[in-house]
Amino acid sequence: MTIGGKIGLAALAVALLGGGGGAFAGEAQAPAPAKPVDLARFYSGSWVEIGRRPMKLTDGCVAGATDYKILSPTRIDVLDTCHADTPAGKLKAIGGPGTILDPGTNAKLHVSYRFMGFIPVARDYWVLDHADDYSWFISSDPAFANLWIYTRDPHVDPALLKTLIAEARTLGYDTTRLEFPAQP
Repeated sequence: MTIGGKIGLAALAVALLGGGGGAFAGEAQAPAPAKPVDLARFYSGSWVEIGRRPMKLTDGCVAGATDYKILSPTRIDVLDTCHADTPAGKLKAIGGPGTILDPGTNAKLHVSYRFMGFIPVARDYWVLDHADDYSWFISSDPAFANLWIYTRDPHVDPALLKTLIAEARTLGYDTTRLEFPAQP
C-alpha cells in the first residue's frame, strides 16, 4: 500500500498500473470480508503497516502508514506514507480519494491515486478481518495477490503478531512470504 525504494519513474508507473484490478475468471480471489466495518471507527486516523507481502513497489519502504479521513458515507480521503530505508528516512507519500464499494458493510474500498500528481492508479482493498475494538485489521486486494496487516500501535505485542499471522494463514495466505518493515 505504501511507496518506497529507489525505483525509477517508469518502473514504478508500470508496477502501479499493473495488478490494480480484480481477478479474472478462474483466477484466485481473496476471501470475502469476515464482518462489517464501522465507518467512523475504521476510516478515521492513522493505521500502521506491520506486515505485508513483498512487492517491488515497497522495496526499501519502512514505517508505513495509512491515514483515512471520512468525507461522506461513501467517500474516504486516503494517504499512504512510508520512509525510505529507515524510519528516519525521507518521507514518501501517495494519496487519493476512496469510494466505499459496499455501503453499509464498508469493507471494500476503491482508491484512485494520482502518482506524480497526474498518473491515475486505481487500487481495490478489502478489509478481510478486524478486531472488534478496531486495534488491528488484515487487508488484501480482491485478486488474492497482496496482503497487509495493520494496527493502531507501531509496537505490536509479539503474541498478537503471532495471532494475526495465524489469522492470515487461516484466510488462505502463504504467510511465510510476509515481511515486517521497521517501525519508529
